Amino acid sequence: MSTATLRQDARVIGLVGFAHGTSHFYHLILAALFPWLKPEFNLSYAELGLLMTVFFVVSGIGQALAGFVVDRFGARAVLCSGIGLLGVSALALAAAPNYTMLLAGAMLAGVGNSVFHPADYTLLNQRVSKARLAHGFSVHGISGNIGWALSPIFMTFVTTMAGWRTALLCAAALPFIVLGVLFLNRHALRPDPIVRAPGAPGQPAGGSLAFLGLKSVWMCFAFFFITALALGGIQSFASTALVSLYGMSLALATSAYTAYMAASAAGMALGGFLGARSQDHDRTIMLAFGSAAALAILLALAVVPAWMALVLMGAIGFASGIAGPSRDLLIRAAAPPNATGRVFGVVYSGLDSGLSVGPLIFGAMMDAHHPSWIFVFIGVFQALAIATAVGVGSNTRALRLQKA
Repeated sequence: MSTATLRQDARVIGLVGFAHGTSHFYHLILAALFPWLKPEFNLSYAELGLLMTVFFVVSGIGQALAGFVVDRFGARAVLCSGIGLLGVSALALAAAPNYTMLLAGAMLAGVGNSVFHPADYTLLNQRVSKARLAHGFSVHGISGNIGWALSPIFMTFVTTMAGWRTALLCAAALPFIVLGVLFLNRHALRPDPIVRAPGAPGQPAGGSLAFLGLKSVWMCFAFFFITALALGGIQSFASTALVSLYGMSLALATSAYTAYMAASAAGMALGGFLGARSQDHDRTIMLAFGSAAALAILLALAVVPAWMALVLMGAIGFASGIAGPSRDLLIRAAAPPNATGRVFGVVYSGLDSGLSVGPLIFGAMMDAHHPSWIFVFIGVFQALAIATAVGVGSNTRALRLQKA
């Protein structure tokens, strides 16, 4: 493969990854501010969790719709519109005078966040060579985890120095910087010509909604929903639960979350190589999530010292990260031709749906003073997700054998 193709692939992967990292950074700009928003507006943990729920409900609904918009109008324009909305949402949140306006800002951020997965994966599938696609998915996941890891550090640091409103104003600058970078590199992200003619070659039979009749698509949706329940607990309340369980400082607990995300990024890098060398992606997912679930249950028992809890959080993140590229390749194998945006939009709306429900469930556990349940249920949800991944993998193998 030529050096020019390598440069082109690397450029596209880097640009899409940069945008995706911004999306994930915005997932946590409110969660990172919970310790300040709670006394500022006299909120319960459940009310804080509702902010995340609003964000992800709106994002989930929008994401399913965005997939159709991407397939109709092209991924580049849709991606840029979402990035711009994220910047506007941070400005609105920074000016929020009450809880109602926080909810409105979270809703606006959810609309902006909804475009990323269908747009990102469509661009990667169109502009990256097949030989490097697994690594493209790996970098895409890593960039998201970097966004997740940096968000609480950045927001906590700026809030400590200058207040939470200033932190949100600073966060608002990031999307507009990303828009500038994408504009300068717009040719690299040019979309493929849009296929609109009904019955055109490669179009799924039955029109643009035919893919909704595929069992594998809904099993992928279930997989994302269940794993997102676990992720919602980690993102929203793992740090608070660690403080209660292990008596550690909030700073150390936040570091444990950062260790989870950094180790998850390392796991995704390894997962990219594993995904490129295997067609049985569900088996990789089974081993990775099985290990993560067992480690989460161990963490819930609180039988290790506080420093070891940080190590366990990193180990859970590493094991979960390994599954990332295999997960995306599993979905790609289930997607009909010319329906990438729609399939990834619907499937990834399962992620947002789970992230919308998860904070409510785990917030109620914290209000009931059961911090250990946070990690117990994280492990349970990860274990349950294995069954859906194996189901998708089995279906994909059966289809592969039929075509052989």
